[in-house]
Amino acid sequence: MDDIYLLKFGGNAIKGKEDLDRLSKEVAGLIKDGAKIIMVHGGGPEINAEMERIGLVPKKVAGLRITDDAVLEVAERVLRDINVQVVDAMVRANIDAVGLAGYDVASFERKKPYLVKENGEDVLVDLVNVGEVTDVDLGAIEDLLMKGVTPVIYPIGQDDRGHLNVNADSMASGIAAGIRCREMIQITDVPGILLDIDDSSSLQTLLTLAQVDGLIADGTISGGMIPKVEACRRALLAGVSKVRMVNGKDKKSIVSDVMQEGVEHGTVITK
Repeated sequence: MDDIYLLKFGGNAIKGKEDLDRLSKEVAGLIKDGAKIIMVHGGGPEINAEMERIGLVPKKVAGLRITDDAVLEVAERVLRDINVQVVDAMVRANIDAVGLAGYDVASFERKKPYLVKENGEDVLVDLVNVGEVTDVDLGAIEDLLMKGVTPVIYPIGQDDRGHLNVNADSMASGIAAGIRCREMIQITDVPGILLDIDDSSSLQTLLTLAQVDGLIADGTISGGMIPKVEACRRALLAGVSKVRMVNGKDKKSIVSDVMQEGVEHGTVITK
């Protein structure tokens, strides 16, 4: 749909009342200009902090976090709290917003155990309560948007065995692909994809997936940026026309100019 934008952000990019109010004011401007907005947020840093506070030690296999029942309870509680904060900020900006769990607007399947390499050995990993988007309730989302309501979605899914923790990037790309929005915008803590992480002038304003693959292969894109670009890939291959990565810490503009033709803002990735 030409006028729908999906914005995804997490605690590394947008955190606290000041950041949320600034983002909400920009979103209000987009809505005034005719855009329909879907918000998806994560909360990884906040979940980590809460686990540490209550003495819950992360369980990992080959670097992958196991979401057992105790971790799931923390994740869901923290994400619900963040969701309330985001909706409150949107309301302060005169946006009609509603907070939703992922399972309110999408279907999920539990991630099956799979083999990974650890120290050269094959290890079977069961992430337990972790899910992935399989289908999106387009009617529910479109109904809200047509009524002028902005959905604010946190990444908790559900299957017939119970609730599921879902990677926020996967949640965003799944919904963006299902709704076939005009653009999915990844709000990160960097200006976009940089050839040199220490040189902002090395920002790449437009890349294709093939070029992204080359940057992954040569190590330019690495670490935590890889899951973000993989989420972009899933959205593009499923029908989203373009994905943009922008800096949530930018004091001038996070997203307010993304509808302006010809404005280079962040990194735009196309198929």
